[in-house]
Parts: sequence; structure tokens; C-alpha cells
Amino acid sequence: MNDSIRQFMSIACDRVFRTARGTASAVLLPGLAFIVVACGRGEDDAGGNEAEQAAGVAAVDGARIGAADSEPGNWLTHGRTYDEQRFSPLTDINADNAAKLGLAWYYDLDTKRGQEATPIVVDGQMFVSTAWSKVKALDAATGELLWAYDPQVPGEKAVDVCCDVVNRGVAVWKGRVYVGTLDGRLVALDAADGSTVWSVQTTDPALPYSITGAPRVFDDKVVIGNGGAEFGVRGYVSAYDANTGDLAWRFHTVPGDPSLPFESQAMQDAAETWNGEWWKMGGGGTVWDAIVFDPALGLVYIGVGNGSPWNQAIRSPGGGDNLFLSSIVALKADSGEYVWHYQTTPGETWDYTATQPLILADLEIEGQVRNVILQAPKNGFFYVLDRETGEFISAQPFATVTWASGIDPETGRPIENPEARYSGPAPSFVAPGPGGAHSWQPMAYNPHTGLIYIPVQDAAFPYFADNNYERTTLGFNTGVDFNSASMPQIPEVKAQIMSSVKGFLLAWDPVAQAPAWRVDYPGPSNGGVLTTAGNLVVQGTAGGEVVVYRADNGEKLWSTAARTGVLAGPVSYEAGGEQYIAVAVGWGGVFSLAPGEIGLMSGRVGNISRILAFKLGGAAELPPAAPLPALTFDPPELEADDETVARGKFLYHRHCVVCHGDAAVSGGLLPDLRASPVINDSHLFSSIVLDGARGPLGMVSFAAELDGEDAEAVRAYLIARAHESLAQAGADAP
Repeated sequence: MNDSIRQFMSIACDRVFRTARGTASAVLLPGLAFIVVACGRGEDDAGGNEAEQAAGVAAVDGARIGAADSEPGNWLTHGRTYDEQRFSPLTDINADNAAKLGLAWYYDLDTKRGQEATPIVVDGQMFVSTAWSKVKALDAATGELLWAYDPQVPGEKAVDVCCDVVNRGVAVWKGRVYVGTLDGRLVALDAADGSTVWSVQTTDPALPYSITGAPRVFDDKVVIGNGGAEFGVRGYVSAYDANTGDLAWRFHTVPGDPSLPFESQAMQDAAETWNGEWWKMGGGGTVWDAIVFDPALGLVYIGVGNGSPWNQAIRSPGGGDNLFLSSIVALKADSGEYVWHYQTTPGETWDYTATQPLILADLEIEGQVRNVILQAPKNGFFYVLDRETGEFISAQPFATVTWASGIDPETGRPIENPEARYSGPAPSFVAPGPGGAHSWQPMAYNPHTGLIYIPVQDAAFPYFADNNYERTTLGFNTGVDFNSASMPQIPEVKAQIMSSVKGFLLAWDPVAQAPAWRVDYPGPSNGGVLTTAGNLVVQGTAGGEVVVYRADNGEKLWSTAARTGVLAGPVSYEAGGEQYIAVAVGWGGVFSLAPGEIGLMSGRVGNISRILAFKLGGAAELPPAAPLPALTFDPPELEADDETVARGKFLYHRHCVVCHGDAAVSGGLLPDLRASPVINDSHLFSSIVLDGARGPLGMVSFAAELDGEDAEAVRAYLIARAHESLAQAGADAP
């Protein structure tokens, strides 16, 4: 056997045996099936050592990520580089020729839920996660499937997720692909075939934790956070050994029971900023998205989420800053030890997370180059901090803000509007609302223009305190009365509210703390952003387009129909000597669920989940989209009295609104219950709501919270809403 054949057989056998021992499905290279009988190698020899891993598929390590600009054709980590600027140095596609873009290939995904992942591209292979925490490996030049992995997350887990069963991406490191799963596992996969190398449960399965964020890898550690603060959990971030899955360190973001030993001095100090018995309600502070590593300083920065419950008067009676909620926290990367923090919203009570993307940059400010960390969190202020010390440098509002009049330049603390805090029967109308001025959708920084590009949403919210709050075992535990806050069905009032909600792409100067240009959209929840050295900004929209703008002035250069809403951030890479722009598409996320009619402002779009890749001269075409089913209201007669309907409305907005939408209006992802035949049949409705007949689809039994009378009241409310919508049909009914 000559050397070339021996090498071929070695590679083929490695692929075959690693596939055989794994649990993921895989696609083998054509013609290799016969090699199984010829390999003659036992499973004990199939794993390879660490050096072999680093030299093969997905051969990514810290040195390579640190030198990512020397190989701009790859997208090696979540934000392309450790600084997570989402800036591509590629210039073959540029402002002069972007109009010649066309579809190069597409790949249909096997889920119909929101797609939020950033693909990773290494040496011609793309690794991307999808809804339900699945992973695909694709040929980056053709979209051909190389292998697929399904962690088999139980459908019932959907009830523990606030904002769709999404996943924002994988990490790759030394021949492995790492993914966090919706049910709290961290899984290491063999990058060559998708087989499982190790899997570890990072959360308590008995509690309503979830994972939707992308892991980050550095120094042979995989760092992952979790979600669940709306439901009542305690947040933390964990680092695991990339080779073995052993826990390396863990940092809790809020203190636990003070009668027990604190995990660290940071937790002991943080406890001084809380009141009451917060630990019995979880406290919140989950790290569900932003994690950024600075190799020069040896620090990892995390963005910490909201309180649990949201309502601070319930969570921490008497106030307090409630550290480290809504904070950017710097930790030692090797140990997880606390270094510094900056709290964007002390005493958080509005769901103002600081989990939004973090970007590292070096900016010249007042004649001095500063190493900074940048964030546009939910609370509506754009922050510039010194990333070595956490020193506050500047902050200005980038959207409508009423909860605070500004940030004190001396203390870095917000100048809070006292009326923004809600208590008693009257609401506080506050901007931003819980959707935030900017959510998880990635922003991008272009060092050539000096601008940051932010997907912004502008919307206020009437915060009603839930003065009869009782903790529930299923659904949200926010301390906010969503029933009182639901959309009024008075046409003039509704029209006024809807007209105040905005969505736009904003180019922001972080040094001047001022806007440079903006592009308005019909509604909120538009996609993440990519910017390139070709003077381009690329973004998908909630209305179903992929659009390219000039980075310097916002001029629209090109657009194409994605045929579904776009949430994820695009990437750019090279394969076969050509530059591509790729993005995961598929409508979903929070605005397709809880906000109801507001989620339809950009138009009613279906979910057609795909990966789309574009290049100059691309000539592929998407298949025709099937027409969306008509929304037909055909309810039975309403036999319930007004009191029953009112109780049903209350129960619906307590238990059902999270998935099925405000005022029973679907945001386009799940069936609209007003038009569902299920409400026509009391027994069928009860079998779903109380017996869990559709539990595997995510609709679990609510018998722990509702009885038969309650279920009938909810059904009565849905029937009443269907009649109300039927009367408005042809006018303004969504």
C-alpha cells in the first residue's frame, strides 16, 4: 500500500469508527462504506490524542483565534475574534459590487422555531446550531450536509424557556464542537463526525434553567452560562475542562442563602446589597448570552441578567443595588475570581438585562487610546468602560429612555426617575419596556468607519405591579401584572400604542456618543449585524429581507427576500477562493410569542428555517414559499358570563401569554388560539391544558396551577376574543 493510499485509508477509517461510536447521525463521504471491513482498528484506538485533534478538522486554538486577522477567510469564534467586533476584513464583496450579490446555496433546517445562531466557519466547513440545540456541519462552499447531531431535548422543556427554543451558536476548539443544550447540558462533539466525546449537566434538572447562549472557549476551558431568571433561578457562569468536561470553576452572580457559607468574598459583599429573603425566589442574574475573553488581560467579561422576580419590591423589599444583577462583571479567566464590576441598572426592576453583546475595542478618547469594553444593553444607554479597571468613561441614550434622565459622569450611576418604579394599583409607563432598546441580536463595530451598528427597538411598557403575587411552578414569576398591561382592544388607543413602537438600524459613534445614521423598519426585533472592510453593513429583518448598506452613510446597496423573518447575525468567510455572506434565517424569538400583535408589525411571516449563503454572481433560487394559512375565526357561541371571561383573561395572562401572545394574538410562530378549533371542544381543550396531551410538543399539563373550572374560564376568554376579532375582521384585526 503506497503512502497516499495509506493516508486516505487512515482518514477514512478514523471517520468511520468515530461515527460508529457516536450517538449523532452522520453523512459519510461517498464510496467509503466498503472501508469498514478493511480498517481493522479497535475502538480503543479511535479517539486520537490532543495533538491529532488540533491538527485535523476544526483545528482551532487560542493562538489561531488571536491571529484571526491573518486568515480573514475563516470565522473562528462567535464574534470572529476574541474582541467580538463582528468585523470581517474581507473586501471582495464591497460597496462597489454588492448589487451583484445572489444566492449561492441554501440548506433547509429540520426545525420550525426561531433561528438565532452565528455559524462558525473553519477551513471550508461550517458548524451551526439550530433551534432545539441541534448542530449541523456543512460544506461552506456548497451547503452539503457533512453530519448532524440531535441532543434529543424533551419537548416538555419548552415551558422553561422565556423566548423560544433557540440556540445562538457553537464553539470549536482542537477538533471538537461545543454546544449548550436547552435542558442545561454542555456537550463536546467530534468535529469530524458529530459523535459525542463528553456531555455534562451544568444545571439542576429539577429547576427551570435553560441554555440558549453560545459557549466560548479559551485556554482549554469552555465557558457557559444559563437562562431562567423569569422563572425563578439563581444565575451563574461555569468553566469546564475542554478535554474532559470536568468543572474548572464557577462564579455565581447573585448571593444565595446567607445562613449558608458564601461561595466567595464577592458573594458575601453582594449580599449586603439585598434585602428580604431573595434566595427563596432565586434572585435571577442569569448569564444567558454575553461572554467575552481578553487574552492580553487574562480576563473574561460576562453580562448579567435581570432580577427574579423582576419586581424589586417583591424580590428585595427596601431596595438595594442587588449585585450583580444587570452588571458587566470581569473575572480572572484562569480561576473565575471576581476582579471588577459595573452595574448598568442598580436595583433592576424592569427586566433591564446587561446580557447584551459586549465588544472590546481600542478607542482614542480625548487624545488618549483607551482599551474599552462597549455595550448597548436593554436599558437604552450606550456604555463605554475601561476594560482593565471597569472605570466608567461615558454613556448616552441611543433610544427613547424615560426611566432615567442620564448617567452621572462622576459616579457612573443613573439619574433615576422615581416615578419609573412601579407599586400600588397605578402603572408606571416606562421606556424602554422589557423587550429592551437592544436585545441579544449582535451589534458590530467597524474600525474603518469608527461606528457601531446596533439593531434598536423603541417601545415603552405599562408596568403594573402584581400586588397579589404568588409564585407559580409553571411559567413566569416576574411580579408584573401582564393582564392589566395587555393591549387595550379600543381601536384608537391600540393604534396610538402601535404607532409608538419602532425598530431601526442605528450607526453610532462610540467616541462622540452620538448617532451617525439610521434606517427605520416597520417594527422591532430585526436581525443581528455584520460589518466588513468592504464598507458594508449586513442585516436581516423581521419582515423577511437580507439587506446590505454602505457602512459609512447607510445607503441601501442590495436586498433579497429571505421568505421568513431573520434574527441571527450574519458572517462572512471564504471558500474555494470566493467570499460568502451567510446567515441563519427563521422567524421566532420573543417577539413571535409574548408581545402578540406587536410581533406582527413587520408583517405576518411564517417560519421557514434555513441557512442562506450569498456570493457575487450567485444564481441559486429559493423554492416558492407556500402561502400562509388564512386566519379564520369560527368560534362557538359564548355561553360564559362576563365574570368568567374576566377571570379567564386574568388566568390566560398569568399562565399562557408567554407562548401564545398578549391578548391571545399569536406573533406568528405558534398557532393563534382565537382561530384554533381546539376552543370549540371543552374536552379536547381540557385534555391539552390539564392532561398534557401535547406535552411532547412543548404544551405541558398545567394541572399543577389550573383546575377544570380555570381551564373553562381560559377557554371562555379565548372564545370571547375570537368573537371580538371576528367583529373587527376586515377592519384592523390582526
